[in-house]
Amino acid sequence: MFKHILIPVDGSPTAQQAVAKAAGLARAFSSQTTVIYVIDPYPFTGLGSDLAYGQAEYLSAAHTEAAEAIAAARAALAAAGVTVQTEVVESHAVWRGITETAHARGADLIVMGSHGRRGLEKLVLGSVAQRVLAHATQPVLIVRD
Repeated sequence: MFKHILIPVDGSPTAQQAVAKAAGLARAFSSQTTVIYVIDPYPFTGLGSDLAYGQAEYLSAAHTEAAEAIAAARAALAAAGVTVQTEVVESHAVWRGITETAHARGADLIVMGSHGRRGLEKLVLGSVAQRVLAHATQPVLIVRD
């Protein structure tokens, strides 16, 4: 049913739960899997030039975090007997990086975690899962805590 499953991760326990769900689906349908970590390379946009000095440090830390999150997902999928491709994606909006990668890779399912933010936290940080649901052209499975 699903030939290619895209699994966006962010290093959180919820994302690891999504990896476990995706592993089960991939085994059941003999699906290809791709794990991605999306980095916003311009997190300081709109905050003025005073913070621009931190750009290189931010990107270095982000790539380190991405490598750790992808390694954890790869290990979980390997333990489940699922082969996986991985990619670090840079995009100005995380949701856009997810949806564009799903399209480019030919994914027919996105499996991702949602942190379930509410109130002010959701207003300030936004909801990546909600944006992916709104913009994805393929089915999206949201895994919650």
